[in-house]
Parts: sequence; structure tokens; C-alpha cells
Amino acid sequence: MQVSVETTNGLERRLTVGIPADTVDSEVQKRLQQATKTVRINGFRKGKVPFKVVKQRYGEGVRQEVLGDTINKSFYEAVTSEKLRPAGQPSIEPTSMEEGKDIQFVATFEVYPEIELADLGESEFTRYDADIEESDIDKMIETLRKSQGEWSDLDAAAATDNRVKISYEGKRDGEVFEGGSAEGQWLVLGSNSMIPGFEDGLVGAKSGDEKELQLTFPEDYHVESLKGADVVFSVKVEQVQEQTLPEINDEFFTKFGVESKDEASFREEVKGNMEREKTRALRGKLKEQVMDTLIKANDVQLPSALVQNEIDALRNQTMQQYGAIAEKIDVKALMPDEMFKEQAERRTALGLIISEFVKAESLKADKDRVREIVEETASTYEDPEEVINYYYSNEQLLANVEAAALEDQVVDTIIERGKVVESKISYDEAIKPTEAA
Repeated sequence: MQVSVETTNGLERRLTVGIPADTVDSEVQKRLQQATKTVRINGFRKGKVPFKVVKQRYGEGVRQEVLGDTINKSFYEAVTSEKLRPAGQPSIEPTSMEEGKDIQFVATFEVYPEIELADLGESEFTRYDADIEESDIDKMIETLRKSQGEWSDLDAAAATDNRVKISYEGKRDGEVFEGGSAEGQWLVLGSNSMIPGFEDGLVGAKSGDEKELQLTFPEDYHVESLKGADVVFSVKVEQVQEQTLPEINDEFFTKFGVESKDEASFREEVKGNMEREKTRALRGKLKEQVMDTLIKANDVQLPSALVQNEIDALRNQTMQQYGAIAEKIDVKALMPDEMFKEQAERRTALGLIISEFVKAESLKADKDRVREIVEETASTYEDPEEVINYYYSNEQLLANVEAAALEDQVVDTIIERGKVVESKISYDEAIKPTEAA
């Protein structure tokens, strides 16, 4: 087998592979000989079909099968011998496939980049902490009450925290734009579910009112074509409702699985959950700082195939939120690649950098950390032990947990070598999601 490699552009490689004709022809001959013993052809007894007849009928199909197998095998042998690491599937173009002549094909693909990790020893990180005040617990209980509240029709003007049922149509330059219309949609005023100005424009409206809202989409809106766009929404208010919150009593406690029958015990239970949420959130903030530092310190060439894989994964995650509706919409038009590109590039870069760090530091997934993650996940289920056993019996799930544990170990290692500043913040600031830089 003859192999030559050419660097065409950045991470792209062009691999030319030559295979002796006999490698293919002898395998074709072998398979056809085997077929003479098993094929059934009218006029011949099983196992007595002449080789010439078998070749005439099946020769081309068998040859194509052998060519496919041989090219695949040769490609992986070639990249192994040349010490290449393909990123994504290759594009294979046969250039010589004639029977009796040497076979040749060209494979074009990207390779993983070479990464020289930057020294992060002088990097500074902030480790945040937060106290949970009684007012924080009050606010959380109010949120829980709202989650169990009952809605009833209101014959009055809509106010913040009321719910309205609306139908609307959005137009840009007089033309209806995709995704800007809905029928019979419920909206809680003040929830910030819609673009700025939409909900404020419905405060004071009554059932049956029609409103025309002249608004502007944010510059950072997720649909490229609507960023900063001036639009007009024609809105009809079909219903206005107010919410009645439940009393804080035994029935309310039971809805949240709390066995205690007094408010003090319930508050302790709520505080415990808030502590766990705070711990996860603060850990996330510290981790995000490390990830930002890794991205800024390490300039990495990104294989387009890996970025595209991340874009597809992010789009699929978003599609799942649409449920059955996703089958009826043009997903590519509504959620183009550009919408996910920046996040996909970040995830791809971090994946490559973290992988290189793990290799450089010879890190292995810590079994105790893996167990801790599994138990933390299982604790949210009714039967934690059953969930734990399921994780440890499923190789793919356990591999995902091990990858998460390794990522945590990378963060811990970098934090230990850097400079850490302690800082106190409020509970609300602690649980607020951190935007990636």
C-alpha cells in the first residue's frame, strides 16, 4: 500500500492511497468461490453452480462490496501509519477503480490540532460565598406558593403578575415574519418571557382589547435576521386571570414531600435545598472562571467537523423543547447554524483543551468523585439506590459521569496552582447564571 499526505489548508489533510490490484482481485475471487457453494440459481443444484455463472451474475456486486471494505480498511491503516488523528468523517474520492489495475483513492479530512498548553500559574480566580437570609427563604416560599397557585378569570384591567391569554401577529416592514405569531397563548405579565416592551404594553388591557405594540428586538436576539429589528405586534387580549396563592399549612407542606407539620421545619427543609442549590451554583461560577481562562490563554484551531457536531447537538437540544411542533417547522430556517456557532466553538475549544490537559497531567477519573456525582443525581429521585445501580450498570452513563468528574479535577488542579480571592455576595447573585465570556 502506497500512501502520501498533503497539508491543503490549516487542519485539512489530503491523503492519497494506492492499493495493489491483487489485494482486491484476490478477495473478489475468494468470495465468489465461497458463493458457488451456497447460491441457488435455477437450473443448477446447490453447490454445483459453475464459477463463471456466479461471477457473471454476482461479480460486480461482490467487487463493489470488496472495494468498499478495502478502502475503509486501507484508510484507517494509512492514518495510523502516518500518525494522523482524523476529526470527523473523511470525504473519499476514488480515482482508479478498474478491474485488473491498482486501486487509488483520495481522502480529504481534518485532523485534531496540536495544542501547547499555556501556564496558568499566575491566573487569579474569585471564590464566592453567600449567606442565606430569612428574607431569601421568604422569597423562595413565595415562589413555591406561586407554583401551586390557582388561576381564575378577572373582569378587570391586567396588572403585573396577572395572566393573559393572547393571540398576536408580528410584522416587520409590513410583512409577517416567521415565529412572530401565535394563537391562544398564555403569558404571565412581568415574567420577561417576551421581548422588552411586549408585556409592559399589555398592562392595563382588559379581555377583548386589541393592542398595537411598536417594539424593537434586542441586538443580542438569538435569531440573526431579527437582531435590532423594528416590528409591530397586533395583539388581541382574549382573557385575563389572577392567581390565588395557597395557604402555608399541612396540605401545602405535603405537596412538597415534607413530613413535618409546622412552618419552622418546612423552612429548614427549604433552606437545606437552597444550600444545595447555592453550593452547585457557586461551584459553577468558579468553574466558569477557569473555563474562561483556559479559552483566553489557549488559542486553538478548531476542526469545522467538530464544531458542526456541536451545532447539531445544540440545535437538537433546543428542538426537544418544541416537542411534536418540531416536526412541523423548518428547524434550519428557525434555528440556523449561526445561532449556535459561538457556543459550539466555545464547547469545541474547551473539549480539546481539557482533553489535552487531562493527557498532560495523566489524570484519571477519581472513583470517589464519580460516586459523589452519581449519588447527587440519584438524590432527586424517589428511589436513589435504584438510580445508583442503574448508573453503574450502564457503561455510557457512567462514562459521561467520569468525563464530568475529570472536568472537575481539571478545575481543581488549575485552582490549586492559581491565586484565589474570597468574596461574599447575596444569595440571588449566587444562583444567578453566569454568562460565558
